[in-house]
This record gives sequence, C-alpha cells and structure tokens, in this order.
Amino acid sequence: MNWKFWEKKKKENVTPVKKSALREWWDAILFAVVAATLIRWLIMEAYTIPTPSMENSLLVGDFLFVSKFHYGTRTPRTPLQIPLTHQKIWFTNIPSYTDWVQLPSFRLPGITSVKNNDVVVFNVPRVQENNYGNYDSTTWDYYPVDLKTNYIKRCVAIGGDVLEIKDRQLFINGKQSENATEMRFKYAVIAKDEINPRNIEALGLDPDDFGKAGRIDRNNQSNVYYSMYLTSETLQKVKSLPYVISAEHEESMESERFPFSKYTSKWTGSNYGPLTVPKEGMKMTINDSTLSIYGSTITNYENLKDAKIVSNKLMIDGKEVTEYTFNQNYYFMMGDNRDNSLDSRYWGFVPEDHIVGKGFFIWLSLDKHGKFLNKIRWRRFFNLIR
Repeated sequence: MNWKFWEKKKKENVTPVKKSALREWWDAILFAVVAATLIRWLIMEAYTIPTPSMENSLLVGDFLFVSKFHYGTRTPRTPLQIPLTHQKIWFTNIPSYTDWVQLPSFRLPGITSVKNNDVVVFNVPRVQENNYGNYDSTTWDYYPVDLKTNYIKRCVAIGGDVLEIKDRQLFINGKQSENATEMRFKYAVIAKDEINPRNIEALGLDPDDFGKAGRIDRNNQSNVYYSMYLTSETLQKVKSLPYVISAEHEESMESERFPFSKYTSKWTGSNYGPLTVPKEGMKMTINDSTLSIYGSTITNYENLKDAKIVSNKLMIDGKEVTEYTFNQNYYFMMGDNRDNSLDSRYWGFVPEDHIVGKGFFIWLSLDKHGKFLNKIRWRRFFNLIR
C-alpha cells in the first residue's frame, strides 16, 4: 500500500513530439477554413456586383460585405457541402454539395428586420432564374433554398404592403415611395450623328449604360438612335447637348410579368399593381382571382408537404382549402436601374426563408472599363450601402 499518496510524483522527462512542416501547414489551413466558414455563416460574407441592375447605388465591379447578423443568421439547411463554396466546386461545374440530408432551417435572433428601402441579398426563388441563360429546362439544376443563386436588390415592399407603380413612380400603401438617389431608367436618345465616345464618357456612362441601335431617317436626314440608362441628372445633361434631338423614356421589352394572371395581363414594368405582399398570419379567401395571383406562392414556397392546384382549386393534403393563412413573410424586390433589372416584377415575391443578409459596405470597387489607375474607384472605398 502506498502510504505517501499525497506526495506529488516526480515528473518524468518527456520530449514533446515536433510537428512536421506538413502537419503545421495542415493545422493552419484547417483553422483558417473553420474560422472563415464561421465568420461567413454567422457575421459577414463577401460578394461582388456582376450586373448593372442596381446602378447607380451599386456599380458593376463593387466588392461588398453583406451582414448576416442584421436580420439573423439562418441555420444550415444543406450541411453536406464543401466549405466556402456555393453550388459548384471552384472553377468547375461539379456540384459542391449533396442534398442527401436536408435539415429544417431556423433564423437566429437579429438586430433588426427587413425594412422598406433596405438593400438585401437573397436566394432568388424561381428555378428559371437559378438557371439563367439555360433554355433547356430538361437540364436545369434544382438547388436547395440555401444554395439558390444570390441576387441583390432593394426591398421596396414588405409583408402586408400594397404596392403599385404608376407611370414609373412607386407607391406603397397609397403613398409615393422614396426614390433611390441615382435611380436609372431607359431612354431612347436620337442624335444628329454618332456621339463621340469621349462625350459619352464625359456623361459618366460606360458601355454597360448605353447601346447604339442604328440609324433612323427623320425629315430626310439620317439620325442615330441610342438606348441609354440614365439618372434624372444625366438625362438633363443629355437633353442639353446641341447634337441631341430628343431623349424620351423607352419602355423595356415587355415579357410576362408576375403573377402571370389573366387579371394582371395589362401590367407593365412602368404601370404595375396594385398588389398586396403576403404577410405571416394574413388570411385570404381562395377564389379564382386570389388563386391565380397567389397560388404559385402557396404551393412553391410555403413549405407544405402536399399542396397543389387541381381544377382551379387549392388542395392541401388531398383536401380542398377555401381559406388560407400564410406561414411566413414575403418581400418585393426591385433594382434601382429600373428598366434594366430582373426583379420581383418578373419572378415574384421573396420568401423570408430566402433572405441572406443586408448589404453593409463597399470595401473595393474596380471599373472593368477603366485604364491604369482609373480602374480603381477610390471614392467608393468603405462607402456604406444605402
């Protein structure tokens, strides 16, 4: 028996095992990936702007951070995914995930909720936009909600709002909405002859902002026709140019508009609505009118196991429903470049469980049309997104 159990044992000399260089690199990389994944999921994620749909608020080539903590982080729905990827493995068309496991998604507490005029990143709902440019529907990818394509737009209406556009002006609940500072519209500009590229550049326009449609004959003269996306300030400058004959608003090429109903067939991008945005807890009587407007939203995004429209009736779990209560909030998103934006007017409401985060600030901005030092837009560094 050990009568000196209270005495400390003498420490044996132990030589620590030295890690190999490969092991040290592996540990460092693993730590960095885990840390970056947690920051990307919980706090903030970096994005870049690829299209001009939000100009001039956000420009093509802006690099921005999007806050996850403002609206509350979503818990992962698709856990079996390669870290720091989205849809595909980098530089390949190989899926970076498997949907063998799909978890229920919840949202952690945030510091605010989505409000009117917020600039929001979200997963675009419809499958068509998730396969943009691919017109063969038999080859479309159907992504889980958290891996759908990311869009960034301005939230112009929240759940419960009544939205209407009259002659390009947005109204919410009957009141004229505040317009973005440098909102753009499309204009048909007729010039006496081709405009010198330097004069176009002096207007602050780049090749994404205009296109020469060709020549037209007017009063026995051959004039040049341009399509330009202009702010109200730039429009006045264009009209004042001595070689410009006219500059008038030009409706973008019209295609089918959400909600694709016989009751809304005359709606356009400039004259749209009125349309009520669904709100969690909002009750609605199901009839021919409401079903044609909200039916696809209910069947596609309300997370119901068995919901479908049969013979102009809403069937849930095999039973006809004559009144429906929405399970979540929805939002209506539009780009500030109003006539050059693929937004809710085309594909519909954004469900709350598709919301990713709030546009926070720009940390870098590169002009793809710039040269040398002019390629960097220094004035946009660290600008808050408004």
